[in-house]
Amino acid sequence: MACAKKTLTRRANHRHFCSIAPLSGARAPARRAVRRDCRLPPVAIPSDGRNDGICGGQLRRSIQSSTKRRPQRPMPIDPVELSRELIAFNTINPPGNELSCIRHIEKLLAGAGLQTSLQEFAPERANLIARTRGSGSKSPLCFTGHVDTVPLGNASWSVDPFAGEIIDGKMYGRGSTDMKCGVAAFVAAIGNMAGQLEETSGAVLVITAGEEIGCEGAFHLARAGVLGPAGAIVVAEPTSNAALVGHKGALWLRLTLKGVTAHGSMPHLGVNAAYKAARVLTALENFQFNVAPHRYLGLPTLNVGTVRAGLNVNSVPDLAEIGIDIRSIPGLDHSRIQEHLKAELGDEILLEPIVDVGAVWTDPSSPWIQQVYDIVRDVTGEDAGPEPRTAPYFTDASALTPAFGNPPTIILGPGEAAKAHQTDEYCSVQRIREASDIYARLAAGWCTRSG
Repeated sequence: MACAKKTLTRRANHRHFCSIAPLSGARAPARRAVRRDCRLPPVAIPSDGRNDGICGGQLRRSIQSSTKRRPQRPMPIDPVELSRELIAFNTINPPGNELSCIRHIEKLLAGAGLQTSLQEFAPERANLIARTRGSGSKSPLCFTGHVDTVPLGNASWSVDPFAGEIIDGKMYGRGSTDMKCGVAAFVAAIGNMAGQLEETSGAVLVITAGEEIGCEGAFHLARAGVLGPAGAIVVAEPTSNAALVGHKGALWLRLTLKGVTAHGSMPHLGVNAAYKAARVLTALENFQFNVAPHRYLGLPTLNVGTVRAGLNVNSVPDLAEIGIDIRSIPGLDHSRIQEHLKAELGDEILLEPIVDVGAVWTDPSSPWIQQVYDIVRDVTGEDAGPEPRTAPYFTDASALTPAFGNPPTIILGPGEAAKAHQTDEYCSVQRIREASDIYARLAAGWCTRSG
């Protein structure tokens, strides 16, 4: 750079230069760089004529003193700008490739003064844990979100899905609503107030990869035992900034049935696995969980999402597979569900779990949940409503809440659930800023509460 070249030419013996590291990631946009003055200030020469050499005595002390700089406060993180930067990273899962996006966030948080820990669990895949430098007597408040996204789908987008273009107050892009704008909102909120949270209970940010396919990254953290404590959890999934107190669990199963293949003109010589599957499908349609409904989450559900059998039309299929999506409620053990299915469907079936995440529920009458409701109302003007609200989807809380010891957990983010995974996905810019404000107030309230 011109600045560094000039300094090295005129004062090469001081070895003083500046550099700005390039941002990793093919599509990663550059943040605004801070221009630094790389010229050394004038050197003070002793007035008594004594000079003990360029490297010694008073002159050396003068140089050391003159080159000391006051610590510069990091530039504030803008949640809308950061949302656009995160959308620019292609983190479609599979394969994910979230590492560059995670490193970008790590750089920002480290610059804001947080202690960061990168947890890689596969090539080009990593989670991030970032902590404020707190020292309070109680556990920190946790904010969590994921940076992987679902594929774009077959339909054409009317906008660039990785540009974060803002049209009529809406930021468009894959992952905008689910849930990079939520991540940007809490990263900005905590990054900008990190200094205020020092010497308090503080906050911990858990940013994951691989959520879209069974909370892979979050479960890796839970198994690794690196999370530490948390007194409450905020999950920034899309809720239009409403505070939700729970969600159902998910148990996805691959059910396999085997037969014997034969020529299609002689089916009596084979055993048709497709016919077996047909009988199982009828039993699944009428399956009953035999449990009482949860007061707010209702009954568990079962849906058959995929059915596959046979390779060609003129052969008897010897294998059939059925994909089952079960949504569970608190208190319903997933191993019991599998045992119940085997008892109902017979010994011929083979069951293999694909996704196994538990339900999450927090008593809405808890004091902290009431505080969340109050802050959301103050920022958005909207009341929580007469009945507690829940999410129709699962989140990383299925892995993180048990790992943290089941603290109160809220789901609250700027995205709109109805736009998740859709073509031309977007998030309201106003809600991004509201969410960041809510998160900042939650952190401030947590760190001033006694306990």
